[in-house]
Amino acid sequence: SSGINAEWPLRPGYMGRDKMENEDLLKWGFPEDVWFHVDKLSSAHVYLRLNKGEGVDAIPAELVQQCCQLVKANSIAGCKMANVDVVYTPYPNLKKTGDMVAGQVGFHKSKK
Repeated sequence: SSGINAEWPLRPGYMGRDKMENEDLLKWGFPEDVWFHVDKLSSAHVYLRLNKGEGVDAIPAELVQQCCQLVKANSIAGCKMANVDVVYTPYPNLKKTGDMVAGQVGFHKSKK
């Protein structure tokens, strides 16, 4: 099915269209945000805002899938590929250091 399931609580989402918008979003994330990105490729950064106290496990599988499709569709290389890996993590796990280019991030902790 397409569209948003009406039973889901509304959850705000944000997307950076290029590396400069992605960089701006990195500066303004909330602890409740979950960040999505195509792994090892350039792509949009998508943030899904959860309610306070919710964890990643609270996101319905269909909504995770929609966020994954959104970053894939907004990846110059990824949108041309049949399959891509998508990473997602709580915003506080993102790590930005001064030697990283605009839009680039790392992680404090890696988890598979």
